[in-house]
Amino acid sequence: MSDNLALYIHIPFCRGKCPYCDFFSLRGDTQDYNSYIVSLKEAIIYWSEKIDKKVDTIYIGGGTPSVLKAEQVADIINTIKSHFKVTENAEITMEANPKSALNFDFSIVKEAGLNRMSLGIQSANKNELKILGRAHNNDDIKATVKNIKSSGINNISLDLMLGIPEQTIESLKNSIDFCCGLDVEHISVYILKIEENTYFYNNRDKYNFPDEEATADLYLFAVDYLEQKGFNQYEISNFSKTGYESKHNLKYWNLEDYLGIGPAAHSFLNGKRFYYNRSIEDFSNNKIIDDGTGGNESEYIMLQLRLTKGLNLDKYKEAFGEYPDKDFFDKVKKYCNLGFMSYDNNTIKFTKNGFLLSNSILSELI
Repeated sequence: MSDNLALYIHIPFCRGKCPYCDFFSLRGDTQDYNSYIVSLKEAIIYWSEKIDKKVDTIYIGGGTPSVLKAEQVADIINTIKSHFKVTENAEITMEANPKSALNFDFSIVKEAGLNRMSLGIQSANKNELKILGRAHNNDDIKATVKNIKSSGINNISLDLMLGIPEQTIESLKNSIDFCCGLDVEHISVYILKIEENTYFYNNRDKYNFPDEEATADLYLFAVDYLEQKGFNQYEISNFSKTGYESKHNLKYWNLEDYLGIGPAAHSFLNGKRFYYNRSIEDFSNNKIIDDGTGGNESEYIMLQLRLTKGLNLDKYKEAFGEYPDKDFFDKVKKYCNLGFMSYDNNTIKFTKNGFLLSNSILSELI
């Protein structure tokens, strides 16, 4: 485990609400953006005076950070650098929407230190994009990727979605081929989850969502096809070319310290969990909610098993002083016999099929 800190910055603004989205986001105007950035910079300074750790990853997410001007994002990064000890080779990522990023000046954020971009494209198929309520098209994606590369940022991640209504193996193959044709370094493939209080949830009977078996087939195809295309799976939903794994996200899965700044942002610091409410007003007033302790054995097992490298039992013992109990190993053995897990070289892993059932298996294991 590292003594460094991962820093997450939440930008809670979007041009509109996608039908599947449950993240805290809302519409805003120039005045909203400006006043929020003032609060954000105040919070950055507040936390910098309380935490004496080096920051080695920064992730600016949302919402849609690219609704801001490049100068505003650069200002946020420079404020962090002015008050936190940011390592020289820190990974600094920003999320963007291909449509709102069309007129974004990436050279400005590159100069501030941004070196990784994550684009939410979800699909390369026109009908699927329409169902998902996405405003962009493939030409927008191509233009945005070109702009990013022209600025000198050469670490680009694209997000795809599985389980979209009307999605097929062929349409998924088309989306993956499109991503690979853009010569990017990282692809995330998330299974669509129908969250309460979203448009999809309230209108789920109107859509032809793939059933569990069809979604499983889509996932297994994506895993195998991305591997053929040179993308190594390192986590349930994440694939990268060698050396381009998301350092920031690995912090979460390795149970390292992270600080979330912004409404709805969560933190894990020195064994304590806390978060901000889903409210810009509460955030501006620095209302922080205590969420108890974290980092116990069960949490460590759950997070490590999200990774394809799995749970190393020697590292577990090093962290907690002893190995898991016999009951745990008996359950692992059962799932190994069923083909959902493997146990080799003192390391326990999910198989590809096991990842699909990981939530239910983990609930039994821990």
